[in-house]
Amino acid sequence: MNIKSQIIGSLFVAMVVTGCANKINYSKPNKDFDVDAELAYCAKQSESAIKLIPNEGNIPRSIATNTQKWNYVDYKDWTSGFWPGELWYLYEFTGDRKWEESADKFTQYLMPLSINPAVDHDLGFQVFNSYGNGYRLTRNPEYKEVILKTADTLATLFNPKVGTILSWPRAVPNMEWPQHNTIMDNMINLELLFWASKNGSNKALYDMAVSHATVTMQNHFRPDYTSYHVVVYDKKTGKKIKATTHQGYSDSSMWARGQAWAIYGYTMVYRETKDLKFLDFAQKVSRVYLDRLPQDLIPYWDFDDPAIPNTPKDASAAAVVASALLELSTYTSDPVLKKEYFDKAENMLKELSENYQSKDKNSACLLHSTGHKPAGSEIDYSIIYADYYYVEALLRYKKLLQGESLLSYKND
Repeated sequence: MNIKSQIIGSLFVAMVVTGCANKINYSKPNKDFDVDAELAYCAKQSESAIKLIPNEGNIPRSIATNTQKWNYVDYKDWTSGFWPGELWYLYEFTGDRKWEESADKFTQYLMPLSINPAVDHDLGFQVFNSYGNGYRLTRNPEYKEVILKTADTLATLFNPKVGTILSWPRAVPNMEWPQHNTIMDNMINLELLFWASKNGSNKALYDMAVSHATVTMQNHFRPDYTSYHVVVYDKKTGKKIKATTHQGYSDSSMWARGQAWAIYGYTMVYRETKDLKFLDFAQKVSRVYLDRLPQDLIPYWDFDDPAIPNTPKDASAAAVVASALLELSTYTSDPVLKKEYFDKAENMLKELSENYQSKDKNSACLLHSTGHKPAGSEIDYSIIYADYYYVEALLRYKKLLQGESLLSYKND
């Protein structure tokens, strides 16, 4: 088969995959799961949280167990984009301008990230979740300008010798600084580069994102498709020095949220590239995660912690994966996998809604997330990124039931 025929064949397969996915009927709601009620609950909780935020510049991050007091951060914290992003999602759900006004207020706090040098890789989490969702819903040109500038800033961390974006441009324990480290979380930040490359920025950003995803796919995974949290490379030669962990139980364990980032990240990379190797990989990293889940579908913070079941769960990983699986279900052409992904995501959301909601305990949406257990940080907390992905997943679920595009907005 010549190259032209191969290209045509690949395009045909991609069209078939997309076409089959779009013809699947998601319109049969689960009578035991009222998504509008759960989104309304999140709006109620967030309305309560807004009343508690004390000063200009404070952004909610987490709440300790058995307390109601938020821990706040400023725009420099890696979690700073989740709260304004959650508010944008609530504006999308309700159409109420009060949510747009609140979302804009907290989004604007993050503007300095677009003009300051990059201090780490988390600019996608920070700016695309806030300004990105804001632009999707409002088409405010000022938001677009911030997104494009921030993407250019993130691109300064790309090392062409390695082929990935540097995660922490500073000394972090066990990272062999000043060598080049890349963490699995960084997969999520690629969406910022993809979007910018297609909306007015340098086309080279697209190539950087594809390179990062490809190199990570080659070096960050074991033969069973479980992921390492971190890979350290020689910054001059690009040679892999070691694979290790920073937040997981051990170098050889499957840290739940790290695997969640992989599932979400490679699903997104397939969406942006339509390259079937990324769809195949998203399905492989999902398979090992799904096969090892406990019965309630909410993972322990690390799948290999020997203390299981007497160790914390991580609702944030469950929320990330639920959102990713809903999107992945629209891409696979295998009807069995499609149904499994959708059903598992639905049941994850149902479990989170029934047994993990904060309700009268505090003003977050969810309880029982684990931030950085090896460091003793935010263990069994309510954490803002769990809430963000929970609301995102609920919205995606609602859109599928209504036959809408997952990335649609009210003016589409």
